[in-house]
Amino acid sequence: MNKVIITLFALAAVACAPKPSENTWTAEEKALIEASDSTMRVLLVTDQKDSIVLRTACDTLTKEMLTSEEYRLLAEKMLATVQSPEQDGVGIAAPQVGISRRVIAVMRYDKEGRPFEVYPNAKITAVRGEKELGPEGCLSIPGRRGDVLRYRDIDITYSTPQGDTTESVQGYSAIIFQHECDHLDGVLYTDYL
Repeated sequence: MNKVIITLFALAAVACAPKPSENTWTAEEKALIEASDSTMRVLLVTDQKDSIVLRTACDTLTKEMLTSEEYRLLAEKMLATVQSPEQDGVGIAAPQVGISRRVIAVMRYDKEGRPFEVYPNAKITAVRGEKELGPEGCLSIPGRRGDVLRYRDIDITYSTPQGDTTESVQGYSAIIFQHECDHLDGVLYTDYL
């Protein structure tokens, strides 16, 4: 009887323990982040292996991960990738560069100078108004565009080393946030067409 109880407790502990990939950078993620020079390869839906990554929901980053060298490098390389002449995008999500983590980079058209900013653990927490139809494209789906219904007034929540922050975003930046947050859940804009 005691042996059965001990075995059940051991199985429960293993089942309840978080997967290592959820709480720390995996060896594969570290290698991918460190292997690239200033930019990273953008995954494409036309490649079967890439498509699987693009269709997978992403894991969140822990506080420790947010302060890691890997996160700093990932953020830096995502910004370099989306702004590179080859891509020239307005947003990018970590799964688009092969990292299944909740990190996005967005051009903030609603801020002076239109800066690119990186948002870990980003999620849409509120929407206001009616959806409006507008054109979208995607770095992972080159040569294609389509009209998608999106909100133009939203709230986003994201993590900082000090804790979670919520911010209201309007206009085109709100559309970019929705597009990039969809990537974090394995959703592509073409799913709405």
